[in-house]
Amino acid sequence: MSVVVQDLTLAYGATTVLHGIDLTVEPGEVLVVMGSSGGGKTTLLKCVAGLLPITGGDVLVDGVSVRREPEKARARLGMVFQYAALFDYLNVGDNVLFGVRRQRRLNPAEGRALVAEQLEAVGLAGKEGLMPAELSGGMRKRVGLARALALAPSVLLYDEPTSGLDPVTAYAIDQLIVETRDRTGATSVVVSHDVTSVLRVADRVAFLEAGRVVFLGSVEEFKSAEQAGIVELVTLARSEAPLGSGLQARE
Repeated sequence: MSVVVQDLTLAYGATTVLHGIDLTVEPGEVLVVMGSSGGGKTTLLKCVAGLLPITGGDVLVDGVSVRREPEKARARLGMVFQYAALFDYLNVGDNVLFGVRRQRRLNPAEGRALVAEQLEAVGLAGKEGLMPAELSGGMRKRVGLARALALAPSVLLYDEPTSGLDPVTAYAIDQLIVETRDRTGATSVVVSHDVTSVLRVADRVAFLEAGRVVFLGSVEEFKSAEQAGIVELVTLARSEAPLGSGLQARE
C-alpha cells in the first residue's frame, strides 16, 4: 500500500510549517524522514496520520484521502509514538487491545489470542500481565508496536522509535522494524534523528529543512549528499559506528 503526499502545506495562522511537500512511499518500502531541529519531520508524520488539520494539498493512503476521509484513511494506519504512549492504568494486554476494542467487539478468547500473537511478534511473549511501570524503555516501544500491529495496518508510522534508548536496545528496535516490514509487507514511514539507526533500516531517506524536502534518495546517495546538515550527520555517524546500507543488506 502506497502513501502519496501531494503538495502538502500546513500553516498555523501566518506561520507556515510545511511548504508544498511531495513524497511517494512505495508499497513495502521503509522511508526514513530526517531533518534539522524544527524542520517539520514529526509534523509531516502527524499529517500523514490524520492527527493535524492539513491546510493545503493532501495525503493519500492507498488512494484514500486523509484530508477528506480521515477515519477511512486512519483505518489503514498504525502509529508507534515516540514515548510509546501506553496507558499507565492498563496492563500490557489491555494496552495492545485498546485500539482494536474501539473498532470491533472481541470475546475474551479472541482478545487473549490476539494479544499473545502480537506480543510474540515483538519478542514479549508472556508479558501481557505486566503494567507499563514494570517495563523498560525498549519494552514499552515493543508494546507500542504490538498495539499498532493488532490493528492489522497496511502502513506503519514510527515517531523517533529509538529515542532515549541505549545503543544495544536501539539496534534491537531497528531489527524489529525491518523484521516487521519483511513479515507483514507493511509500508513504513520512520521519523528519526538517529543517523546510525537510519542507515540500518532505510530503503530511502528524505531530509527536511524549514518545512521543505531538500533531499530524497537512497541510503548510498544520502551518505554522499552535499547538503551541509546531512554532511554533518554522516560525519558524526562515521565517528561513532560503521555505516551500513541497511540491516537487510548486512544480515
